Amino acid sequence: MIQKQIYDVLVVGSGVAGMYGALQFKSGTDVLILSKYSKTTSNSNLAQGGVAAVLSLEDDSYELHTKDTFIAGRHENDPEAVDVLVHEGPEDVRRIMELGAEFDRNADGELDKTLEGGHCRRRIVHYKDCTGAEMVRALLKQVEARENIEYAEDTVLCRLVRVRSGFRADLLHGGVYTSVFCNYCMLCTGGIGRVYKYTTNPKSATGDGIRIAWELGARIKNLSYIQFHPTAFNSEDGEQFLISESVRGEGAYLLNCRHERFMDRYDDRLELAPRDVVSKAIILESRRTGSNDFFLDIRHEDADFLRARFPAISEGCMRYGVDITKDLIPIFPCQHYLMGGIEVDIDSKTTVPRLYACGECANTGVHGKNRLASNSLLEALVFSRRAAEDIKRCMANGFPNVSPLPADCDYTGAPLPPGIVSEIRSIMQRAYFVLPDPGAIRFGLKQIDNILKRLKGGKYSWTTEYLEALSLATVAYIVLKEAEEANERR
Repeated sequence: MIQKQIYDVLVVGSGVAGMYGALQFKSGTDVLILSKYSKTTSNSNLAQGGVAAVLSLEDDSYELHTKDTFIAGRHENDPEAVDVLVHEGPEDVRRIMELGAEFDRNADGELDKTLEGGHCRRRIVHYKDCTGAEMVRALLKQVEARENIEYAEDTVLCRLVRVRSGFRADLLHGGVYTSVFCNYCMLCTGGIGRVYKYTTNPKSATGDGIRIAWELGARIKNLSYIQFHPTAFNSEDGEQFLISESVRGEGAYLLNCRHERFMDRYDDRLELAPRDVVSKAIILESRRTGSNDFFLDIRHEDADFLRARFPAISEGCMRYGVDITKDLIPIFPCQHYLMGGIEVDIDSKTTVPRLYACGECANTGVHGKNRLASNSLLEALVFSRRAAEDIKRCMANGFPNVSPLPADCDYTGAPLPPGIVSEIRSIMQRAYFVLPDPGAIRFGLKQIDNILKRLKGGKYSWTTEYLEALSLATVAYIVLKEAEEANERR
């Protein structure tokens, strides 16, 4: 059970951004972390590739990392945010190693750096092909050892209500409704992948933090900047199994239905072009050939190396009867990452006082229109730390503490009608996939608007299912609204 009524800082989300941010607060600052499901259900825990950072200036530079980030982001990145990411990021990578995160090393004991699409240098440190899980493991161990940090699993944030000098957080905690109060809140709720039928994201990625910030009046920016990963395992599962970009970094070829390499038709960088370029190339090639059958081929690399370098991917493929050392890996693009989100400044402050957003739910401006591979975990580290540092500065200046007020909502009502979430996902998959369809966007926006009005106007019980449906409808509405406005400007 949640132990207190008032906390200095409420952290919503238990991925890398949430836990690393919470660990910046020492004893004397009461922190509550909320995890909607289990402690390891997060996008961070599924991150495969690694963390991109300039850890040595002998064979790399801040200028090159900056250039790669801008090229991938189509030069729509925020220069100040990118400068902070690239220059401060290496120290945060060293800090997480001090906190216990392990990264692979070569025979000489030096960090083993890999290459991914869009990078001109090997600068990505990793732990096999499950870097995010290793970082989550190390951070969770540290969080559980801190007496000033409380951790609540199976806890849904229903809504945030502004009260004097802080917030009231209405929660569904282990099936029971309750409220807590906080002076500051950090939203670290991850992405929006579950708004699509096919995604690499876990079940928790329903855009809850974005919906809650929107309800509070925070500005949402570039929510239509959505990244589709070109190489998800092509199966019928809703949560697609990601085949990391580092597989191509280690030499895999992309093949079409005729088992021919084809990237030379679309980009000089071939398989190592940025994700959005490769995804679009696959869709265009599928139209050219009339087939959605695409493959990764890494059979030409040493089998023992592949099993050691990609144990999780190898095991995941074997569950579908695919041996990556002998077989072609069936792939196709699916939703992967969100570049837009809750608008924040360089210290992760939103436009709502005392409300911060970090990680994938935030729009720092770092990624521009397309994220460079392995910049996401780095962004989570850098900007959650900066949020915590800003909160500590505010506390040191003696800002007034929150004044508790009683809750005033009725959580009871009818059950959520079946089929609403599936309808939202089908609309998004048709209207706004790799190559958006203007006509489907226009029609889909009207459909989503009706769904959102139905959810808000109906008297439904505040269950996890209802709250996630409300979040998904809100997210879909904002995305399609942005897309429709962009089409009108053209």
